[in-house]
Amino acid sequence: MKEWFRCGSSSGWPPHPDVPCPPTQTSPAFREEVLSPECHGGGGRGGWAGGGGDSGGPWNSATCAKLMILFILLALVPTCLCFSALLPLDCSEIHTHDPTQPSGVYTIFPGGPVSPLQVYCDMDTDGGGWTVFQRRLDGSVNFYRPWDHYKKGFGNQGGEYWLGLDNIVLLTMRKRNELRVDMEDWDGGKVYAQYTSISVDPETFGYTLRLGSFIDGGAGDGLAFHNGMKFSTFDTDQDTSAAENCAKLFLGAFWYGDCHRANPNGVYRWGADGTVRQVGVEWKPFKGHDYSLKSINMKIRPVSQGCSHQRH
Repeated sequence: MKEWFRCGSSSGWPPHPDVPCPPTQTSPAFREEVLSPECHGGGGRGGWAGGGGDSGGPWNSATCAKLMILFILLALVPTCLCFSALLPLDCSEIHTHDPTQPSGVYTIFPGGPVSPLQVYCDMDTDGGGWTVFQRRLDGSVNFYRPWDHYKKGFGNQGGEYWLGLDNIVLLTMRKRNELRVDMEDWDGGKVYAQYTSISVDPETFGYTLRLGSFIDGGAGDGLAFHNGMKFSTFDTDQDTSAAENCAKLFLGAFWYGDCHRANPNGVYRWGADGTVRQVGVEWKPFKGHDYSLKSINMKIRPVSQGCSHQRH
């Protein structure tokens, strides 16, 4: 797992001198400007604290009050760069701070400083900065799991894993993200599907999936059928099938409709296998039903990476 840095040269985590911090209430800039005698009525000039002297000077009450508000706000609301370096919200912030960081497992903080989250960051594909929330590559993890597991997440971030629906909600509600799904068949064929936006509603709305426009990377649009669907597991049936529980029938968990054109959380099998129909790790537009892919991963990245996004 990669270490991240604290801004400035403060004690605590390893300091990073290239990342500036805003003035705080104990910084020299704050003491010199706001806590100066002039702002408290000293030095013979009028101050906001009621001191005597020239009330029309440069340190009148209005000026001091504005400076006080400015520096308090700067102390309470860190700059975007400083916050990203200290508590990165996603893999894109790590990549933006240091584009030389390799792909691997990192700690991000989509839920704030008290909720660290380990994820696999893809720093190579199409410019890097992707936060991976689903990853299949060797069948080492069982994905036929109950609702609570899919809600919280499971697996090994260095291998196969599901990040957790609650975490996906947090990541997609803060920024506008794009979605990319990379996959590989058993003959070495690699393709992808991309969507201009993705968001997942909170649990009270069934973790409904919402996607933007499709961009074809050779895989075909396997998610159009699933767009607008709620998430289902074998013990929580929210699909649109009146007759079946799709998660039970196809041994997976996903945003099923009636029932699927993609089943990335299905049973890991080797290629074409119709012994039990449509239960594999499938993407129908690419290889059809009853062909289980060698690997697939689903990942998100902010469409814009500016400082205007809200953070805790």
